[in-house]
Amino acid sequence: MKNRYLSRAKEILWKLGPGLIAGAADDDPSGIATYSEVGAQFGYGMLWTMLFSFPLMAAIQEISARIGRVSGIGIAGNIRRHYPKPFLYCIVILLLIANIFNIGADIGAIGASAKLLLPGPPALFVILAGGVSLAMQSLIPYSRYVKYLKWLTLALFSYLITAFLLREPSWEAIRATVLPGISLDREYLTALVAILGTTISPYLFFWQASGEVEDVTLNAREKPLTQAPQQARAQFKRIRFDTLLGMAYSNLVAFFIILTAASTLYSHGLRDIQTADQAARALQPFAGRLASSIFALGIIGTGMLAVPVLAGSAAYAVSEAFEWTASLEKKPKRAVGFYATIGVATVIGLLLNFIHLNPMRALFWSAVLNGVVAGPVMVFMMHLARNPKVMGTFTLPPFLHVAGWVATTVMLVVSLGMFMTIY
Repeated sequence: MKNRYLSRAKEILWKLGPGLIAGAADDDPSGIATYSEVGAQFGYGMLWTMLFSFPLMAAIQEISARIGRVSGIGIAGNIRRHYPKPFLYCIVILLLIANIFNIGADIGAIGASAKLLLPGPPALFVILAGGVSLAMQSLIPYSRYVKYLKWLTLALFSYLITAFLLREPSWEAIRATVLPGISLDREYLTALVAILGTTISPYLFFWQASGEVEDVTLNAREKPLTQAPQQARAQFKRIRFDTLLGMAYSNLVAFFIILTAASTLYSHGLRDIQTADQAARALQPFAGRLASSIFALGIIGTGMLAVPVLAGSAAYAVSEAFEWTASLEKKPKRAVGFYATIGVATVIGLLLNFIHLNPMRALFWSAVLNGVVAGPVMVFMMHLARNPKVMGTFTLPPFLHVAGWVATTVMLVVSLGMFMTIY
């Protein structure tokens, strides 16, 4: 009996990969800051967004995974093959800039959170975080490295633990989750834009599609589904399970972060939360040192997961755009441009923390750029996923086609709303 359960557990873990990592990376320190700020400012009032965004992000992430697994090529590579180069270069440049800002903000949050738990200057922790992330990506082959990323996803459990230490949820929170009280107030709309821009991020599309390509490359028995159609049923089933679990995990954690901030900070009148580590510090007087420390540990863990995903997704996009070798499995000397992009993105992001860049401005402009990039990328993805030249006979089923276009429309509206809230 024990061996059977162990075998079943191993089978489930094998099925988890790019989707789980993408979902967990979505709750990076910048996302934690957004969710904490929303909970502190609006209380339980925006918990409903986690239910609303789940099917949208699950659909678009599954579509990105299908494109990678079926074609054996990442999103940028497919755009390069089927669309004019100026479109591709514009998207890749905006993605790279957004990811660098996000990397800088996340590394800064890791340093500030480590300072809450350990003695030493924040600058030291910032350098260590960037150095460790860069070393992991450069020195550890993807086949082993992805296992470490899977373990880092456990860091997100810290936010569930924090919420349970507070004995939440309340009936008020449950009611706000299923019965949204939507407002047309400027601050409310700005927060809504921030949440959707945080949960549906373009770097996750590139990462999950390229992760599927890496898996095909690593397994000799597997090929792109256009070349091995007999594998399609099992692979699509795995992709759906991986993606649904990863996105559900992501939104559940985000839900509990909003819940924690609402039940402590909002209820005590502390509404001005701007960074993830500030949220951890603010929790201590109301939830105790243990909850505050667990929250801070979660920031460090999710940051160490998100920074490689941000840098890696940028490197995949840039390398595919210029037809460079793109693989975390290869040694740096065999994929120079790919690893150079990872190094440059990580180092510039790290250095942003030493030029006195306001972290909220970095997150703000990262969100703006993500909003600008997400909608157009999703439009390209939807066309790619229905193109027989890309997908062969595995174009999207109707329900996923509809869900994908709904998600795309929402993000295009969010992009417009983001610009409206700037002015």
